Amino acid sequence: MTTTVTRLETHDNTELFGDAVDPFRVAECGLVWRLKDHHFGIRMDGRLVAHAGLVVLPLSVGGRRMDVVGLGGIGVAEDQRGRGLARQVVNGALEYARTLGPEFAFLFCRADVAGLYIRLGWHEIDAQVEVEQPDGPAVMPLRTLWVPLRQGAQWPEGPVRLHSRPM
Repeated sequence: MTTTVTRLETHDNTELFGDAVDPFRVAECGLVWRLKDHHFGIRMDGRLVAHAGLVVLPLSVGGRRMDVVGLGGIGVAEDQRGRGLARQVVNGALEYARTLGPEFAFLFCRADVAGLYIRLGWHEIDAQVEVEQPDGPAVMPLRTLWVPLRQGAQWPEGPVRLHSRPM
């Protein structure tokens, strides 16, 4: 199946997930999340069936400051899962991410979906990751993964501090 990933002018999670209160199943983390600046989707017969969002974020790894492209809000309509749409929408978003400048893309995910991203070429960060929250820094309880946006880019070693709310 060949589908086209397009840049979306607007995005509303209810188009993909209906009235689901916690479609990404991350509410139990108790975190405040940041909205994405760029949205990408796949439509079939006018209906949004897959989405991914991007935002450029500042962080430090082992004391080295840099920007990364945060990938988040990845979702596929329940009746369309298992058809490779997540791979397509993520790859489409990453094509655009390569034009934004940072060397790396970065995401957070539940342990039960980390394997999907690893199969897509993402690498897990073993170090502790802190993220900004209204009451100060918090340790990220979700898995953190990265992928190079430039050939040969290697993730530095050390603890990670996202100087932003997570995406």
